Amino acid sequence: MRKVQLNIPDDIDLTDYDFSMIVATKLYEDAKLSAGQAAQIAGLSKRAFIELLGKYGVSVFSRLIDDLHNDIENA
Repeated sequence: MRKVQLNIPDDIDLTDYDFSMIVATKLYEDAKLSAGQAAQIAGLSKRAFIELLGKYGVSVFSRLIDDLHNDIENA
């Protein structure tokens, strides 16, 4: 896994965990990562990550109608 180092201003009131979750949820929302990959970035289990998505304003469900139809067919 690749590591990225960022310089964040000291006056930004975010814990390392919150920052990791923000990055992971955004990449998940943009379909750049699977839920499992995003959970790994956040240091959580997949289940815990999915349960916390709403806190960060991200839905576990895709916004694409085709994805919804695929999910329904595969249920």
